[in-house]
Amino acid sequence: MSKHYDLIAIGAGSGGLSVAQRAASYGARTAVVEKSKLGGTCVNIGCVPKKVMWFGANIAHALHDAEGYGFEVDVKSFDWGKLVDAREGYIKGINDWYVTYLDDNNVDLIRGEASFADAHTLEVDGEQYTADHIVIAPGGVPTVPDIPGAELGITSDGFFELTEQPKEVVVVGAGYIAVELAGVFNALGSNVSLLLRGQHLLKNFDTMLSDTLMDEMQAESVNVMTNIQIESLNKEEDGSLTLKCGSGITRTGLDAVVWATGRRPYIDNLNLAATGVDVDDNGFIPCDDFQQTNVEGLYSLGDVTGRAALTPVAIAAGRRLADRLFNNMPERRLDYDNIPTVVFSHPPIGTVGLSEDEAREIHGDAVKVYSERFTAMYNAFTERKTKTAMKLVCVGAKEKVVGVHIIGPAADEMLQGFAVAVKMGANKSDLDNTVALHPTSAEELVTMR
Repeated sequence: MSKHYDLIAIGAGSGGLSVAQRAASYGARTAVVEKSKLGGTCVNIGCVPKKVMWFGANIAHALHDAEGYGFEVDVKSFDWGKLVDAREGYIKGINDWYVTYLDDNNVDLIRGEASFADAHTLEVDGEQYTADHIVIAPGGVPTVPDIPGAELGITSDGFFELTEQPKEVVVVGAGYIAVELAGVFNALGSNVSLLLRGQHLLKNFDTMLSDTLMDEMQAESVNVMTNIQIESLNKEEDGSLTLKCGSGITRTGLDAVVWATGRRPYIDNLNLAATGVDVDDNGFIPCDDFQQTNVEGLYSLGDVTGRAALTPVAIAAGRRLADRLFNNMPERRLDYDNIPTVVFSHPPIGTVGLSEDEAREIHGDAVKVYSERFTAMYNAFTERKTKTAMKLVCVGAKEKVVGVHIIGPAADEMLQGFAVAVKMGANKSDLDNTVALHPTSAEELVTMR
């Protein structure tokens, strides 16, 4: 006999946990189905461990920069394994906390892999569970290229399984995962090549950001190779890897090859055919602005939707969905416009709103752009002259700010407040009328002419 709930979330990642907890707070009987660690990609093999490694990379940079400020620093060694152990201990604490979190919020945890029997019935390890509302939030998994020997490489998941630092590394990809991992490897002392299928990094970002990042990564000795077609990966007798590419390009003596070539929805074993829910050619489950799929009572949430694959987006959309379903808020939904995002590259990127190209495509000659490029005060004394670049994209006679783009030290921390301003519809004059914080890099955003 099946057990019935008001709402079941498939996946204990950011979206699933958030929608179940918020629904339970309104008195709904809720459950989350998860076969792996609680917290999903973000906590276990994504945002959280990545940020820990990024912090470690920043410390490596700071140790190098110390001489410019009068410090004589002798760095004896770096222990990759020690950092990994500390990171995994931190993550375990979060995993353990989530168990208490669900219990405290009256959310049942169903351990196992979910499969649909019909649109309102799930099977998990031989048991059946029914619900009026089922939220499909299984997250995604990395993709690998279809080439001979691809299994010899690792994905971003495999990066977080490394207990020893590889010295010779190739990262394949041009997106945010590729540039983040390449930056961490490089800062911590690996020799890194970043292989791009095209000519540019971060193709969906403002060109100022991608071009500046390309320059900075090359200045930091990352070997960025463009227009590369991967053909095969082989393992040699000495255990090293050889990567063969088009045009006779070969990389030998590699300790690791990292595939950062994209992610796909993890829907493999859900048996979605039993529900009648629509799935597009890439495996994403389309939904409307209220997370509703084409099947009443079935919702898609987070990375599986193919929209803004970001942890805070999944959390916000999940909570709003629960508000709508269980708290008499029929119009409650997430506004997907002007979502801020950060790339933890070296240097970091913060961006919100339209790129210059996007704005000109929509608004044409009504677009006006303000930009600055400079060396931040911190880098005035360091051997590394990391560049900071900023751009405001404005539209119309009142110069409404429709895009803010920043790359440089502390860009990740600068953006949040400016994202609020963009969301509220600020004009350039509103920034001009704000007193600058001096001396900071952020002040440039309110003093541009």
